Amino acid sequence: MGDYVALADDVDCYSVAKIRIGTKAAVSQRSFLCAASHDPSSLLRPLRPKPITVQNHAWIAAEVMVLPGVTIGEGTVVAARSVVTKDLPPWRICVGNPCVPKSRRQVFDLHLDPSIKLVDVVEGGR
Repeated sequence: MGDYVALADDVDCYSVAKIRIGTKAAVSQRSFLCAASHDPSSLLRPLRPKPITVQNHAWIAAEVMVLPGVTIGEGTVVAARSVVTKDLPPWRICVGNPCVPKSRRQVFDLHLDPSIKLVDVVEGGR
């Protein structure tokens, strides 16, 4: 877990495999990061762990379900109650079930973190 990470009340990190959370990332109330599932093709239903990565400056809003093996890109915002089934690109606003990118994330105060690369970020003006 990186520096300045916020995990809100009732976040569930089912960490059978590693769950990596980057610097200045946030996971809001009642979200579920599930790093394993069962193989339905076997009557024994063996556990299949896969790591989850939440990159720097990402924000997972309330009651989001993140499935095994997913990477949430740097600076990406995942809207409340979304279900993340696949990797999400950096600096996007993503929504839905299944969760998909809807727009680029505009950031008005990039000067607060000089480590951010401006490749995928839209600088907003006020």
